[in-house]
Amino acid sequence: MFRVLARRVASSLSRVSCPPAKLTIHRFSSSGSNGVPVALQLVNYALNHARSKKSDESYGQALLVLDQGLANFHRESNLQDNAAGVVLLGMSTLLSERGDLSGAREKLQEVIDSSHSSSAVKVAAFEALAALHLEMGQDATSSTVADRSLQVLGDHEDANDHMLIRARAIKGLVELVSGNLEAAQSGFIGSENDKLMDDKGISGNVALSHGEFLHTCGKFLLAKEFYQRALDSSLTEDFSEDSYSFSAANMSLKEVSLGALCALGQLATHSRNFQDAEEMLTKALTKAEGLFGSKHPKVGVILTSLGIMFGHKAKVERSSSLLIQEGLYRRAIELLKAPSMENEGLQVERSDIVALARGGYGEALSVQQNRKEEGERMKKWAESIWRNRRLSLAQVLDISEPSTVAVIDSRISRIL
Repeated sequence: MFRVLARRVASSLSRVSCPPAKLTIHRFSSSGSNGVPVALQLVNYALNHARSKKSDESYGQALLVLDQGLANFHRESNLQDNAAGVVLLGMSTLLSERGDLSGAREKLQEVIDSSHSSSAVKVAAFEALAALHLEMGQDATSSTVADRSLQVLGDHEDANDHMLIRARAIKGLVELVSGNLEAAQSGFIGSENDKLMDDKGISGNVALSHGEFLHTCGKFLLAKEFYQRALDSSLTEDFSEDSYSFSAANMSLKEVSLGALCALGQLATHSRNFQDAEEMLTKALTKAEGLFGSKHPKVGVILTSLGIMFGHKAKVERSSSLLIQEGLYRRAIELLKAPSMENEGLQVERSDIVALARGGYGEALSVQQNRKEEGERMKKWAESIWRNRRLSLAQVLDISEPSTVAVIDSRISRIL
């Protein structure tokens, strides 16, 4: 069944046999004593195969290929550490994309618990693990992971300045989610980091998170520069042998690209450049559907961003886009699997976005006399699950105060 998969990595694997229900990789070629080149090709092919079909079957096949590769790396003690770590990062990405965040966390924890993985592999695991906890609303655990990443990488002999910047940026993102802008600033703009922040080698995740910090502070022009840098840096393969700038799970390069487009669209919205906003957010929607499929919750995140944009546009231009907003919000609420409004104050997955989608929908309905009561009920329900510490739901829905803008981070499905 997996003969085609085996052929695609034939240049890196000396011999592949394929029984009916199992792929077995017998031995590695001599393409590098650490086995990483083999792992890179294996992971990139598995990701491309899974995403080409976006089905449970294709993701299952990709995971099986990586699992068999991992077993072989574990049998080769001289190839185990970094190569196995790269494969585990790839597996966490596949699991994250299919919504198995707990499974993705387990793979990342395996990387972190390894005593010999390089700092490049470790920082990607810490970064993704902290981000997954943020997506799951486990902010305290995410903060602990971020603190540990700083400690571990500070003691790691092969950690360089770029790795430490990534570790600080993880902590900065955690503080940004918590609404603590002063603490977040130290994560993005340490005195020793100023020159390196201008380095084109900084990762896409660092650039995107830094741009979001600037965006929330009202520094739109600088934020746009960092968003564009994040977008440019995410156009390479997920795993590159040349850069070793690995990323995984909801912080993968594809998620960075999507997040940068979504952020640029929101920035244009807050700048009241609605033509550019619609263009960027439409591109983000197309990318989200292409990456995850049309029924994935993260498509709902982008649809919410579009709904908010049309709502702001209607207010500024004194126009009506009620039918468009209603269609966007209804679809977003469906994809986000929002619970019935009969239940208030629940613990809801992606509660930031669910509250914003239903609150925005309610605001759109409230301007219609015959649906005002329905709209007010929606807004009340949304406020009951609102958890953002920095801004109220009403502030997020109001574009009249540019200094209090909120930014949706599509990587972690949270509002900053």
